Amino acid sequence: MNAKVEFFFDLSSPWTCLAFHNIRPVVAKHGAAIVWRPILVGGVFNAVNPAVYAAREDMRGPKARHYAKSLKDWAALAGVTMRFPSPHHPLKSVLAMRACCALEEDQDALEHFAEAAFTAYFTGQANLDDPAILAGIADAAGFDGQALIARTQEQAVKDRLRSNTEEVIARGGYGSPSIFVNGDDMYFGNDQLPLIEAKIKAAR
Repeated sequence: MNAKVEFFFDLSSPWTCLAFHNIRPVVAKHGAAIVWRPILVGGVFNAVNPAVYAAREDMRGPKARHYAKSLKDWAALAGVTMRFPSPHHPLKSVLAMRACCALEEDQDALEHFAEAAFTAYFTGQANLDDPAILAGIADAAGFDGQALIARTQEQAVKDRLRSNTEEVIARGGYGSPSIFVNGDDMYFGNDQLPLIEAKIKAAR
């Protein structure tokens, strides 16, 4: 049978942006089904991976310099124009991820909006935490931006974001993107896509 891939993501992560672009041709090539699952990565870090915050405090050491080089190399390989870090990094992504949750039941719409938001943040350095800017991004992508922003205040949408975040933590996730193949086989990050592709091929 064809594999099912669940992609738990937060728009604020540069590696998630790359994985978002890179995983789509993989699943299309092998006929896998992909399900986009918005989460709040800050909630994940607070619960199970607080060391991330300490690592952000020193961005001048050799590891940080190589991190920046690796990110540029991966972006070039993926054909993604990435201007990172932006003035808004680290991004407060609650509003943007609620907007994603408001669209989650329409997976095509969610994918389209996520692509527009990733481009706005990582190429255009837009502040996704600004309701007016986020609405403008949605408008440009063919959505009703004001209506989408209004939906981010609905309790059901807030609850969905919380539930998705709690779910990925319960399943062993510790950041974004957390990717699951056929339920319980977890992978993390853009660099594990070759392993994901091998698993998808094996499932066929």
